[in-house]
Amino acid sequence: MNKTLLISKLHRINVTEVELDYEGSCALDTDFIKAGNMQPYQKVDIYNVTNGERFSTYLIAAEAGSKTVSINGAAAHKASPKDIIIICAYGEFNEIEADAHEPVLVYFDEENNITGIKSSIPEQKLYSA
Repeated sequence: MNKTLLISKLHRINVTEVELDYEGSCALDTDFIKAGNMQPYQKVDIYNVTNGERFSTYLIAAEAGSKTVSINGAAAHKASPKDIIIICAYGEFNEIEADAHEPVLVYFDEENNITGIKSSIPEQKLYSA
């Protein structure tokens, strides 16, 4: 049995621009693509923390060092500049691969600087009111 697992995540990165009439759905600084072990034309899911929108699209390359996160085409209706988003890539793994898998989790500050890279998320503790 195959399992769909998170390959990589760019966590709380900020949209820098939206381009309704540009070809390609999410232009991303190639440094961010590399840091997240992603590649151009890869399918990703985008979760907009600011407005709650969720959509699937694909990546295209933007200039290295530019800190660009541009939501393009029809997807441009789902984001605005300065929105905080999470970009996730998923993959299929067999059971043996799934047991050994560790995702790449890249964290950002409000200026799209990488603040850390991890391979796991701590177990969530439940708090009672």
